[in-house]
Amino acid sequence: MLQSLIELEGHKEEMEGFNVGEYVDQMALLLNLQLRDEYRDGVVANFERISTIANLVNSFPLAEDIEVAPVFEP
Repeated sequence: MLQSLIELEGHKEEMEGFNVGEYVDQMALLLNLQLRDEYRDGVVANFERISTIANLVNSFPLAEDIEVAPVFEP
């Protein structure tokens, strides 16, 4: 867990130019979603968390020869 948090710190520069609050506002307009003021801060905080997790997942290196499995089999 600690290693994951340390790795997340390294991805902060990727988020420098991305304004999560503006993104939430624009998506609410695009979707015609009436986002009430009392919920906006929570939505923004959740999108910041989602973005951090997505950056971690997207930064995971994959081998070039990996193929998508047509059916999941545990």
